[in-house]
Amino acid sequence: MAHIVILGAGLGGLSMAFAMRKAARDGDSVTVISDDTHFHFVPSNPWVAVRWRQREDISVELRPVLEKKNVGFDATGAQRVHPERNEIELTDGRTIAYDYLIIATGPKLAFDEIEGLGPQGHTASICHIDHAEQAASRWDAFVTDPGPIVVGAVQGASCFGPAYEYAMIMDADLRRRKIRDRVPMTFVTSEPYVGHLGLGGVGDSKGMLESAMREHDIKWICNAKTTRVEADRVFVTEHDDLGQERRKHELPFRFCMMLPAFKGIDAVAGIDKLTNPRGFILIDEFQRNPTYRNVYAIGVCVAIAPQEATPVPTGVPKTGFMIESMVSATAENVRAALDGREPDTRATWNAICLADFGDRGVAFIALPQIPPRNLNWSSEGKWVHLAKIGFEKYFMRRMRTGATEPAYERLLLDLLGAKKLKA
Repeated sequence: MAHIVILGAGLGGLSMAFAMRKAARDGDSVTVISDDTHFHFVPSNPWVAVRWRQREDISVELRPVLEKKNVGFDATGAQRVHPERNEIELTDGRTIAYDYLIIATGPKLAFDEIEGLGPQGHTASICHIDHAEQAASRWDAFVTDPGPIVVGAVQGASCFGPAYEYAMIMDADLRRRKIRDRVPMTFVTSEPYVGHLGLGGVGDSKGMLESAMREHDIKWICNAKTTRVEADRVFVTEHDDLGQERRKHELPFRFCMMLPAFKGIDAVAGIDKLTNPRGFILIDEFQRNPTYRNVYAIGVCVAIAPQEATPVPTGVPKTGFMIESMVSATAENVRAALDGREPDTRATWNAICLADFGDRGVAFIALPQIPPRNLNWSSEGKWVHLAKIGFEKYFMRRMRTGATEPAYERLLLDLLGAKKLKA
C-alpha cells in the first residue's frame, strides 16, 4: 500500500486531502503536512482587513476535520523536500517518506524584492490572515486620522483581483464612516491597463473596472513599477506601452497596501528539475513533475508562463476554479498511478471571480482562463456582493465537513445555468 503526502493545507491542499482520501485505495494512507494548525479562507481577507470579518469566521482547525476523514496531519512544517529519495525533511529534523507527493504549498510572498514593502516594512498586506489582522490594526489607526491611500499590486504580481476588491472595500468603509471626502485614493498596478488581471482582460473587465474607479473617485497608474517604499510615500516609475520610462511618481500615503510578487517556498526553491528559477513547481499536462514522476503539484505553487508579454512584468493568477480543477485531475491521476495505469486526466484551468466592492461588485468568468476562450463573460451589480457572502459561507461549511463536491463548478452553474454553460 502507498503513502500519499500532501504538502500544504490551504484552499488547494485541504481540498486535495479530501479528494485524495476519497480516490485512494482502502489500504493507502494520506498525510497532510502544514506549518499552520488552521485553514483560512484567503478570499475573505479583504473583509478581515477592515474588521468586517474576524479570524474565527474564516478559519477551520485542521486536525479534527482531517482525523474524521482518516487523514494524518503534521503541523511541524517542511524544511526541505528531497525528491531524489522520496522524503520530506521537517523543521524539527524528522523526515517523512512518501510514495507520492502532492505539493500544494501556495507561494512565498516576495516582499524582500522591493525595499520597504510588506508588513515588516511600511505597507499592509491581505495575502495571509495574520497580515490581514495587522492591516485591520493599521486601519483602526488610519480612520482616526485619515489621509491619502495608495493601493495596488507591484511588478511580477499575479493576483490582481484582491487589490481591486480591497480598494473598493476601503472606499465603502470610509463612506459608511462619512470620511471618504478626506481620503484621496490612487490605484497603482503593473497591469498594462485597468482590468487586465494578468489574463488579458475578461469580458469587459477594462470598461467595468475603469468605470467603477471613476465612480468612486479613485485615480490609477498602470504599467507601474514600484521601486521603493518609505514610511509615508511610494516611489513608482510609470512606463509606456513599449516598456520605456514615461514618468516618475512620488505618492504620499497614510495607508498603503500593495500586493507582492510570488515565488516558491524555501523548502522547494532551487531543486534542479523540480522548480523553475522562481521556485515554482514544473509540471506536465497531468499536474506531474516530468523528472520526479511521483511528485504532483496544484495551486499557486505551480509554474505557469505569463499569458502575454507586458511592458511591466505581470504573472498569471491561479484562481479558485483553476485550483479546484487541478485537485480533481490530480486525484484521478494519482489513483491511476496506484492502479498501475498512466495518468490521463487534464485540469480544465477555468476561472471564475467574484470581486466584492463592499455593497456591490463585479463577476468574471473565463473558460478557459487563458485565451482564446470558449466563454468570456462579465457582469456587475449588488448581487455579486451577496453572491460572495453566500459562497464564503458555503465554502467554509464544505471545509468544516470535508465535502468533496466541486464548489466553484457549482457556483458557475448557479451563475450561468447548466444550459448556457453547455452552449
